[in-house]
Amino acid sequence: MDIVDRLARARVGATHNQYARSSVRRDRLRGYLEARASAEIILVGEAAGYRGARISGVPFTSERQLTGAGPAEASATIVHRVLEELGAEDAVLLWNVVPTHPGTRGSNRRPTSAEVRLARPFLDELTRGRQVVAVGRLAASVLDAPYVRHPSHGGAVDFAAGLRRILGG
Repeated sequence: MDIVDRLARARVGATHNQYARSSVRRDRLRGYLEARASAEIILVGEAAGYRGARISGVPFTSERQLTGAGPAEASATIVHRVLEELGAEDAVLLWNVVPTHPGTRGSNRRPTSAEVRLARPFLDELTRGRQVVAVGRLAASVLDAPYVRHPSHGGAVDFAAGLRRILGG
């Protein structure tokens, strides 16, 4: 059983598992992980967002980025733009400490420590052997990795500067 199948079967506390009932999201994630299998760098954020991976199935990616329709997500737009500017978009794997969505259809919440613990095996599997960059405070508290500011809530400039510093762009 691959990581996507295991994730689809996982219960991560009170989070919404967007992979459990959606073959489209599972297929998207599987294709994304296969395309980035040799990525040496992984950016790890907090959790799937209600306008991002909860809908698209791909971390830090909105449905609009994948299909041209559906909701956009500000952090996803910033992350992909900065990676493209650095020429690193295809060389970086994006993931979250908690890959499922804590919150409701219209809101996000910080994952609980129990949810972080339950999601840890997925995080450990995907970070193994890669240069890890913690995006945001929660990721920094969980990972022994360089920190960059999360791009949300006015953090776009600091996120870009931090990523340039770490990735050498």
